[in-house]
Order: sequence, then C-alpha cells, then structure tokens
Amino acid sequence: MPIIVNLDVMMAKRKMSLNELSEKVDITLSNLSILKTGKAKAVRFSTLEAICKALDCQPGDILEYVEE
Repeated sequence: MPIIVNLDVMMAKRKMSLNELSEKVDITLSNLSILKTGKAKAVRFSTLEAICKALDCQPGDILEYVEE
C-alpha cells in the first residue's frame, strides 16, 4: 500500500502510549491500533485533526505517500 502510517513514530517522539492517545483523542484502543498498524482503509478528517492536536504535529508527519 502506497500510504504509510507513521503514527507509532510520532507517538514515540512524543513519548505517548497508545492508551494515553486513545484517551486524549476519544477513540477506542482497537480502532487506534488498526490505524497505527496501517490496516485502516480510511480515516476521518476529524480523527486526523484530533490526533494531530494531541501529538502537536501535522497530518504529513503521520501519513506518507510512497510509490510502489
């Protein structure tokens, strides 16, 4: 898949656990885990906005396009 999710990288940079991010963003742990592992088929802009706000980053810090 040409879209790479770097959520784990940003979480590590911010020293934030999946549980902590889940609470801040108000997303279930399982849905956040699906996004983190790159298995999500889509992400809502409101979810992306909440994650960026919690991690103090830009969407491009989390999502990356790589040609196959």
